[in-house]
Amino acid sequence: MSLSLASRSTARARSVIFRRQLHASHGVRSPHGEYHHLPFAWPHDKKTSFALKLTAYLGFGFAIPFIAGAYQLKKSGA
Repeated sequence: MSLSLASRSTARARSVIFRRQLHASHGVRSPHGEYHHLPFAWPHDKKTSFALKLTAYLGFGFAIPFIAGAYQLKKSGA
């Protein structure tokens, strides 16, 4: 009886520790006290070029499965 109780309390303690590790880390603050939620500096004066680069990057990543599917269909002769 006492072994099952001990194993249950150990399992409960492990689950509490695991749940604590799942929390997000605190936000990063700059030396001036401003909150930064991105891991890079936001391009203040280059928003257009940043938007174009981001769109190209995300668009290419989205298109890869379609390009691969078209290639496989063309390769099989369908």
